[in-house]
Amino acid sequence: MYTKILEESETLQKDLITWRRQLHQIPEVGMNLLKTSEYVQRKLSEWNIPFEVKANGSCVVGKLGTEGPCILLRADMDALPLSEESGEAFTSENGCMHACGHDMHTTILLGAAKVLKIHESELKGQVKLLFQPGEELMEGAKTLIGEGILTEPDVGAAFAMHVTSLAPLGMITYGKTPLSSVYGFEIALTGKGGHGSSPEVCIDPITAGVHVHLGLQELLARECPFGSEVSLTIGQFHAGDAPNIIPNTAAMRGTLRTFDDELAGKLIRRITEVSKKIAEAYRVQAEVKALYQGPVLVCAEEMNDLALSCVKKLGLDELVWDKLKGTGSEDFAYIAQKVPSTYFTIGASVGAPEEWISQHNPKVRFNEAILYKAAAIYTAVAFEWLEQQEV
Repeated sequence: MYTKILEESETLQKDLITWRRQLHQIPEVGMNLLKTSEYVQRKLSEWNIPFEVKANGSCVVGKLGTEGPCILLRADMDALPLSEESGEAFTSENGCMHACGHDMHTTILLGAAKVLKIHESELKGQVKLLFQPGEELMEGAKTLIGEGILTEPDVGAAFAMHVTSLAPLGMITYGKTPLSSVYGFEIALTGKGGHGSSPEVCIDPITAGVHVHLGLQELLARECPFGSEVSLTIGQFHAGDAPNIIPNTAAMRGTLRTFDDELAGKLIRRITEVSKKIAEAYRVQAEVKALYQGPVLVCAEEMNDLALSCVKKLGLDELVWDKLKGTGSEDFAYIAQKVPSTYFTIGASVGAPEEWISQHNPKVRFNEAILYKAAAIYTAVAFEWLEQQEV
């Protein structure tokens, strides 16, 4: 069966490349993915796969099988607000870009859907195909759980994969806690603007912001135990419009990531306290608000083992690393909180290692050679899990 799955997936490779490039040229961000959703709907309709549309039309949930246990296969579809610089012949031109590879994910799940449809009569249960918006915002999975994606029928397990541009081609990685929690925050600083020649009559929010930034870094050095797995980054700092004007306001945005919920709670409180107190010392008002938040991604060991067994049966286990633990974040974590789940990555690097470019970079490229292999893994995991439920 596994040899057949891999062979049938490989026969789709030319189609997979076409679908991926078409999706790559229509990137959409956040929870508004109407064009992408319509593309998926057309494909599922061609193959007579019934589906529901959720999230105001931006999510598609396909369904295979009619009764019995149910597994969910998930692919995220949203892009990033980046102007593409990859140099690909199929570059997007609308100011957005699939710089995280979600066009690859959507394509891979479409491939799995087509192969699963061929073998629908052999399924020992049901498969939900979740084409999801809003992963980059940490909103999609939580919203869709609220809209009932894990019920009617009840989902018993879930599987997701992510391509990575910084791993050898075809390398499979996974772990118990592969990705960290995340807390995104904004610090709004309000002072008193004026002419740069007279700082003494102004209250400078930029100076306060610089010291707030330094103070937040000290949280890692002086308030986290040795060996803590924590990352705190300020990725945005906006203030002012001219070199000779002290602005009224400044704004900073950042993220906190950790694998320890208790430590995360402490640091979230301290981010607010430190920001307000340091700003106060410079006569500036500081307000801290949460932008988004997501839990640690915790995978079920039995699901990790099941997915790995599928990779081996497909003969795709030449490069496997079982200690994936990174400070990226994933809203699939919300699904993993509800049902036993696993999350694998697959290497999709282009060229030699010195040429690899990180995801979320406007120059990043992904290797389409892994499309059919990843589609086969999705298909095999669905079959294997349903088979085991009969035992």
